[in-house]
Amino acid sequence: MVSTYDQKTIPNKWDDKAKIEVGIFLKENETDSKSEFEKSLQAKATEKYVLRLYVTGMTPKSINAIQNIRKICEENLKGRYELEVIDIYQQPEYAKKEDILAAPTLIKKLPLPLRKFIGDMSNKEKILVGLDLVPKKVKKK
Repeated sequence: MVSTYDQKTIPNKWDDKAKIEVGIFLKENETDSKSEFEKSLQAKATEKYVLRLYVTGMTPKSINAIQNIRKICEENLKGRYELEVIDIYQQPEYAKKEDILAAPTLIKKLPLPLRKFIGDMSNKEKILVGLDLVPKKVKKK
């Protein structure tokens, strides 16, 4: 049951019983939140990533992108990723279907949300943030 108070009926001091009840309520919710957070982390640690890297032949930029993303995946997603490398010179229909405008382009298909990265995949921090493997750093004002 939820009680509502107007300004006149709000007690100035909480009695000990009320403090204990509120403390128990907060402790129970804190435990629930912690366990939910821990479950979320465990689920994230077992999620399979489906990635597609679109390249243009075996140019130096394409080769660097392939090497960089493979290294990032092996270091951070070992055994939990599927990386498909697609040469858009050989399979232009894939590039058209995915609206690829520049190459190399990496698309994270799963887990959602879908994300696209353009370039040689050398900015490891940006890739890890985009793959939701590390939190985004908040700039202080």
